[in-house]
Amino acid sequence: MQLEEIDVFIEKDGQVRIEVRGVKGAHCLAVTKDLEHALGGQVVKREMTPEANVQDQKQAEAQQWQRGA
Repeated sequence: MQLEEIDVFIEKDGQVRIEVRGVKGAHCLAVTKDLEHALGGQVVKREMTPEANVQDQKQAEAQQWQRGA
């Protein structure tokens, strides 16, 4: 199992930056949802990493099954 990491950076101006590593696909949004909410829920900017565009094996199998392949 791959290690999932969430780093939270608080800048001098009070801006908060969250970086997620080890999470493939859009699952990173679910991983940070509660943290974002606890920090006020206002997302000013979101940048997806290349990992966000990679499907894990389970996601790929689920999509394939839904298509009836």
